[in-house]
Amino acid sequence: MSLLSGSGAARPGGGPAPFDSGLSALFARLGAVLVETPLLQRAEPYLDTAGEDLRRRIFLTRGEGGETLCLRPDFTIPVCLAHIEGAAGLPRRYAYNGPVFRQRRDEAAEFRQAGIENLGETDRAAADARALAEALAALRACGFEAPVEVVVGDQALFEAFLTALDLPAGWQRRLVRCFGRDDLLRGALAALSREATSDPLDLDPTVRALVRDGAVAPLSDHVRTMMEEGGLPPNRGRSPDEIAERLIEKMALASTRLRSAYLDRLGAFLALDCPLAEAPARLEALEASSGVEFGAALALLRARNAALLASGVDLAPFRYRAAFGRPIDYYTGLVFEIGAATGEPLVAGGRYDRLVSYLGAPEPIPAVGFSLWLDRIAAALEPKP
Repeated sequence: MSLLSGSGAARPGGGPAPFDSGLSALFARLGAVLVETPLLQRAEPYLDTAGEDLRRRIFLTRGEGGETLCLRPDFTIPVCLAHIEGAAGLPRRYAYNGPVFRQRRDEAAEFRQAGIENLGETDRAAADARALAEALAALRACGFEAPVEVVVGDQALFEAFLTALDLPAGWQRRLVRCFGRDDLLRGALAALSREATSDPLDLDPTVRALVRDGAVAPLSDHVRTMMEEGGLPPNRGRSPDEIAERLIEKMALASTRLRSAYLDRLGAFLALDCPLAEAPARLEALEASSGVEFGAALALLRARNAALLASGVDLAPFRYRAAFGRPIDYYTGLVFEIGAATGEPLVAGGRYDRLVSYLGAPEPIPAVGFSLWLDRIAAALEPKP
């Protein structure tokens, strides 16, 4: 049966859930197809793409065939899989409204999310602006009229900055994985700022010498010999080549120290926190002072701001924070959260251009979307004593 079956209207007990009528009307007006996806999902796509923060919160189980399954922790991945299965044309817009299951501190593990996923729109600036505008409209459709704050970050700008610093590829990957996780990012920057005071890896002297030489082939041969002497089967775990490549990368990471001038530039970028309307000029000034070029990522930010203004969105509540990210690994560009002045975000989303092809689409599909936490919105609307 197609994953796109159903209307999404069924509710436990047969009654409508809060905000259903307003959101259904909005989705219809925006031309988003309302879809259902199974509550029980294959866990592998989440384990591979969603990041550690989400992985440790999902509820796992085993299928009859031994496959790892999970209760649906979000809708983005199931909607993308449904699109691939249905082989629908592009661009295509999907809406959803239903329960998800995720461990949360001081909040219920079962809660409702609604949102829109926009697949295949090639004008990324216009699609990003549309996602932000529709996220605000969805809040209003739920009856939330209070002032909000919109925090915007950009994974692509961060990656462009790292590329310009000419860090080793392993360090770039590590810092990208830390983006949006302030504690991890601080730890990684601290490691980059200090000299190694001792051998960073506790290795056999022969292995250490081969690792320092950086040649994969002789190190792989040595690892293969050690595995054979230890009686380890060749098809168990990582191959000798993979072990050799990983050891060389770990040595490069542990031995790298970022020059203080570069570290200062990275710190200046991550400290940038300003009204979104001012962000292009502030980033241009950083380019001029640091010699770093943001290229297409900065051009996209300018175009996105212009598209927001052209659609009538007031930029006054929007802030750009260079260090802001969301702890989900599949984001590639825009990331954002919308909330009241205090408390958890009510809406969040971003761009994930690599996810759909990773999940099995025959070619890359640009994609952006957002989700509303309906339980938080309902709590925010409750009368305060």
